[in-house]
Amino acid sequence: MDIYVLGCGGMMPLPGRHLTSVIVRRDGELQLFDCGEATQISLKKLDLRWKKISTIYISHTHADHITGLPGMLMLSAQVDRTEPLTIIGPKKIKEYIETSISVLDMYINYEIIIKEIENPEEVQIVNETDEYFVKSFPLDHSKVCVGYTLIEKDRPGVFFPDKAKEIGVPVGPMWSKLQSGEDVVLEDGRIIKPVDVMGPSRKGRKFSYVTDTAYIPTISPNVENSDLLICESMFEAALIESAKEKKHLTSKQTAKIAKDGNVKQLGLIHYSPRYMEKELKKILEEAKSVFPNTVLTRDRMIFNLPYEE
Repeated sequence: MDIYVLGCGGMMPLPGRHLTSVIVRRDGELQLFDCGEATQISLKKLDLRWKKISTIYISHTHADHITGLPGMLMLSAQVDRTEPLTIIGPKKIKEYIETSISVLDMYINYEIIIKEIENPEEVQIVNETDEYFVKSFPLDHSKVCVGYTLIEKDRPGVFFPDKAKEIGVPVGPMWSKLQSGEDVVLEDGRIIKPVDVMGPSRKGRKFSYVTDTAYIPTISPNVENSDLLICESMFEAALIESAKEKKHLTSKQTAKIAKDGNVKQLGLIHYSPRYMEKELKKILEEAKSVFPNTVLTRDRMIFNLPYEE
């Protein structure tokens, strides 16, 4: 699983700092989290294929998180897209998309599925496949806002061919069935279970995305044990009153979320445009004082999340 930061800025784009957008690549599938202005530029520079984006998750409908959407929708009509595009987010996202398509007279030649999150104040599964699911959970911002976490389901354990041969399972379809979790029946009537020829199940990976929120203690349990947490860090610690007023996080609050959630790595994102390089280093130092395994994300930074051995 690879995580690409397409843009790391908040409020307004700056030279070298696009607005917040993160993409997850997993087994060839791309899933986009927020779609700030200039998302297309980073996608192009990273040579990521638009048509591989299956789902776009929107945290909330403030402009710096959705103004890249109209261009993305129009672009997808130019790349021979045949698969539907699913867009998930709080209420108003449907109105925004439909109005944009109408006002801009967009040519759309593929299916767009829009799923508005009902009861965004509740933790819920908003997307699920055989291999993973995505949960939304409530945040506390000036507009209805949610965080997301992508959780892979546990994988089957390691298959041991020598064990299978030893107990008489013939090479062929039975091996595949056992690896898929099915029991098999041998010619002599014996029932062989997957546990007889396989190791214990292997843990999947977890990615969490949090942006635009005041500090609330319920965030940490939702991002718990993430391999990577990408989380906003809008202000330095000294501006905690401004953070409370504007319902954003300080660097130390972000780090506390990571620490309390026992995450493996924290990536800071969505910086205020007031912060240039010198000030960003201060934000990083403040966060690392609470949670050492912290990095400042940059546009087009890539994180690789390997499976646990």
